[in-house]
Amino acid sequence: MLSDLNLNRFGYSMAKVKTSYTCTSCGAVAAKWAGQCADCGEWNTLTEFMPATSGTGGKAKFLGYAGNVIENAKVLSIDEVSINKDERLATGSKELDHVLGGGIVTGSVVLVGGDPGIGKSTLILQTLVAISKYAKVLYVTGEESLQQVSMRAKRLQLDASNIRLLAETRIEAILEHCKKEKPQVLVVDSIQSVYTDAIQSAPGSVSQLREGAALLVQFAKQTNTGLFLIGHVTKEGVIAGPRVLEHMVDCVLYFEGDKDSRYRMLRAVKNRFGAVNELGVFAMTELGLREVSNPSAIFLSQHDQPVAGSVITVTREGNRPLLVELQVLVDESHSPSPRRVTLGLEQNRLAMLLAVLHRHAGIAMFDQDVYANLVGGVRVAETAVDLPLICAALSSFRNMPLRNDLVVFGEIGLAGEIRPVPSGEERIKAAAKQGYKRFILPKANNPKQKIPGVDIQAVSRLEEALELLS
Repeated sequence: MLSDLNLNRFGYSMAKVKTSYTCTSCGAVAAKWAGQCADCGEWNTLTEFMPATSGTGGKAKFLGYAGNVIENAKVLSIDEVSINKDERLATGSKELDHVLGGGIVTGSVVLVGGDPGIGKSTLILQTLVAISKYAKVLYVTGEESLQQVSMRAKRLQLDASNIRLLAETRIEAILEHCKKEKPQVLVVDSIQSVYTDAIQSAPGSVSQLREGAALLVQFAKQTNTGLFLIGHVTKEGVIAGPRVLEHMVDCVLYFEGDKDSRYRMLRAVKNRFGAVNELGVFAMTELGLREVSNPSAIFLSQHDQPVAGSVITVTREGNRPLLVELQVLVDESHSPSPRRVTLGLEQNRLAMLLAVLHRHAGIAMFDQDVYANLVGGVRVAETAVDLPLICAALSSFRNMPLRNDLVVFGEIGLAGEIRPVPSGEERIKAAAKQGYKRFILPKANNPKQKIPGVDIQAVSRLEEALELLS
């Protein structure tokens, strides 16, 4: 019998069972305990787990996708593989649909993480209410009682009459109820609170997370059910448990932003059915999360007069151009080691760009403290913010305000060259729609056809860009 086989994580039967240790950070398995994980280098992350006992020996079998036994697998050319168009369910939220790539793909598994109180359960409940109007849904709560979920729905003034609720933490019982209810969308809140009888450890442990998620994913794939898993996060902001949990699901969404702030940002860090790094923006209100129709507005400050150290740039989050305001404060340092502080930007890149500014423009800030910030709490990792960062730093250093209608973007190389960034023309059009008329950008991003109503200054060297600021 397949259930009597003792299978390792690659799907092969094992002849001998012994205690193993797994890393809660990266999911690596070790034969004995050690203070430091040999794979990821983290300290005190190895925890003990006991694999399932072996029933029979004999010929090993391999478990394929969704737990099906593969005995006579065929080798096919890629042209012989049939492709079915993904069926998607609309969530009732344009921002969430945008992050997911167009809606929930039937049979897909979505892992949602974020700090406590940031709005994970609120967003999922609002989504289920919208889906329940045309599809059957089941909300499994392992942390809250049914009364608490019902009270939240009433507080948010949601019509949740079509939502089926279940308070259960044992996965085997959850799956039995799912076989009877046959939901098209299933929510498990949270994955750290449920457990399986096959593992003799507490809920939330590494082995419980691994095996419990595997059973739920297997059910979703076999029944073509859309599955949402809500996960806790660690103090570092990543989903608690082994990183293998993120590899098992199809989509990973993270809530960003301060829970004390009004705005919430939902970012896709993994998506097998859409673009990675898409960003959805929501505003927290008394009636739950509401979409922000113009996300650029929350990342821009409305200055009555031009101010020094502020510049507007256009970044891309997935497929969406987004206008953000970059602010830099340069002040005289009274310390032997001047500070380089960034919020939403990479600190090492700021130090590198200041060195390029000194080497190729002759402007030294080695005795100045430099503070850089992106308005609204957004994070940007792309290199398109290099040129606006330098422009804002120079503006603050010389107390020279820049024009309010100016937009700057471009990558800066170590040789002082201005390098192009992807989708330059889309960035220009997105900023032009917001009323910005003057642009400083890389020469290679200069549109071939003139865009009416805008003044574009294309540069190829850092010195040229700085001359346009004076």
